[in-house]
Amino acid sequence: MAETLLIEIGTEELPPPSLARLARVLAETLVAGLGEAAVVQDPRWNWYASPRRLAVRVEDVAERAPDRQIERRGPAVHAAFDADGQPTQAALGFARSAGLEVHQLETLETPKGRWLLARQQQIGQLTADLLPDLLDRALKALPIERRMRWGEGRHGEFVRPVHWLLALHGDAVLPLHLFGIEAGRSTRGHRFHSPQPVALKHADHYVDTLERHWVLADFAQRRARVAEQVQQAFGARDAHAVLDDALLDEVTSLVEWPVPVLGTFDEDFLDVPAEVLVASMRDHQKYFHALDTERRLLPLFVTLANIDSAEPERIRAGNERVLRARLADARYFWNTDRQTSLQDRAAQLADVVFQKQLGSVADKVERVAALAQALAATLGLDAGAAGRAAHLCKADLLSEMVGEFPELQGVMGAYYARADGEPDEVATAIREHYLPRFAGDALPQTPLGQVLALADRLDTLCGIFAVAGAPSGDRDPYALRRAALGVARLLIETPLPLDLPQWIGRAAQALRRDDGAVVAQAVTDFIHERLRGYFEAQGQDSDVIDSVLVLRPGRLDRVALRIAAVAELRSRPEAESLTAANKRIGNILARETVDAGAAVRAELVEGGAEQALLDALEAARAEVLPAVERGDYQAACTRLASLRAVVDEFFEQVLVMAEDEAVRRNRLTLLAQLHALFLEVADLSVLQPGGGR
Repeated sequence: MAETLLIEIGTEELPPPSLARLARVLAETLVAGLGEAAVVQDPRWNWYASPRRLAVRVEDVAERAPDRQIERRGPAVHAAFDADGQPTQAALGFARSAGLEVHQLETLETPKGRWLLARQQQIGQLTADLLPDLLDRALKALPIERRMRWGEGRHGEFVRPVHWLLALHGDAVLPLHLFGIEAGRSTRGHRFHSPQPVALKHADHYVDTLERHWVLADFAQRRARVAEQVQQAFGARDAHAVLDDALLDEVTSLVEWPVPVLGTFDEDFLDVPAEVLVASMRDHQKYFHALDTERRLLPLFVTLANIDSAEPERIRAGNERVLRARLADARYFWNTDRQTSLQDRAAQLADVVFQKQLGSVADKVERVAALAQALAATLGLDAGAAGRAAHLCKADLLSEMVGEFPELQGVMGAYYARADGEPDEVATAIREHYLPRFAGDALPQTPLGQVLALADRLDTLCGIFAVAGAPSGDRDPYALRRAALGVARLLIETPLPLDLPQWIGRAAQALRRDDGAVVAQAVTDFIHERLRGYFEAQGQDSDVIDSVLVLRPGRLDRVALRIAAVAELRSRPEAESLTAANKRIGNILARETVDAGAAVRAELVEGGAEQALLDALEAARAEVLPAVERGDYQAACTRLASLRAVVDEFFEQVLVMAEDEAVRRNRLTLLAQLHALFLEVADLSVLQPGGGR
């Protein structure tokens, strides 16, 4: 009989940043195990998480796994019986291990011979018996960096001490023992509103029962309620709520029964930059903020209490008092920092270590400034402004404000630069050079900001690769993967018409190391490794992506154009034939040493299909190369597609590997030139029939 399975692990307060992920992984792993055990088909399931619990609910879980027939192959028949037809020890031992008599064994016929076969009916295990191992596997799969021990430490480890365990299959308690606790049918309500154990009659009553005891167990439902409550609270003041997704997740992870509290702060604090006030509220206090109709910060906040208090004014007053102290500190930092110029702070960066083998932050700034100036000059920008922005871009790291709010580095530098009278483009570049801060973040919008962001990341990548190498496994203490993706996005999305290997080489040379070329190659490879995933996320087929990336393009700003052109080419009727021809040419050339730059000798061309291909190639080259030069890969592919007929005719009528060596070499040269022309766009031989997803 199929019933709902419910597992709940009750704990001390769980870490908010990882709460939802822990519950999701627990559920996914357990459901996968139940599926493998065949006790659930097409499972309908959900996970639940609150500060004191992780839970999984799976519908229609069978009481036991189905019986199944298993087959075991034994020894070969010729080894199982002697000349008199009597069973050998091999046959007897195999039968004994299968719990059968020799006469009960069957014979399996295969192309490689005849074998003894044992067929056995395996009785399906009870779900109650399967569950301990399945749950143990799910618990071990949880992404927990440090597992805690508690008490005498004899009952295993978990992210937090475990206080209760609930395990129900329908209305029946399962015999489960974990963390030194015997499973029961009791859960716990809200710590203050309903602290006593609450018995569940049936697994299907979980969510409704907890809600009656002041707990919203469903994370998504609780998150939606938090968002609605914040909007309603601000709406009463005609304010627009800013619902930051990360903050919503964290607040949802902190409360079991959210109750909104609207508070205010003194308008005088609005003289401090809005980013500072928001950081104080959002990052330090977990408060939501609001804007007016002109997108200006309002002196309001909403916090979510985890209790429905009889004295909400006391909660409001307490939160306002704490925030007032925070904002007073921020205002002090703001006023104090502006008494020292960024220029003076920049001079102190010589005392701050960037990386012990790479020197100080001042040394890094010097390298970044030189690279940014060179990039600016190449792109027709003001190299002096680029150098000035680079010189000041890290100075705010020594400010009081960034010391308190590290997430505001760059933001405060821009404010302080403007206060010092620096040009607006310099201040904006200081702010933007940290962008993108994370995957999907905005890119710098100004050319100077783009140049500075690129120079900073190239220096970091080359420097850390030189002294520490590439990140391995999940460890990436210098965020090199993020830096590499940032470089790719800057070149592709901005876009910037720069040759990647050239500028990586210049960044590596600035380190003044003997292994600069090796470092530059390693960094180039590392960035290229990120590109496949980047373009797959854009919805492109993997084989189309590979057809371009296999050529190691230096101009990343043109890679998207090339991929789009190849994707369009593959949709044409000519694609299959051209792909096959390129594979054939590639295979031929792989076995021969051919100089694609050599001239085809006209006197050795025998006419007919061979001459037609030579003429078509020369005509196509005159159009394809200029199209590639101007970045019009669609036009280049359209022209290449027109070669299908002459290429097909060539392979039908011409013997490439002619007996005459001179003729053979000439035809190989012709094919090498044809192949090289296609490689100006992509290696079509990589394309797979029907796509490469």
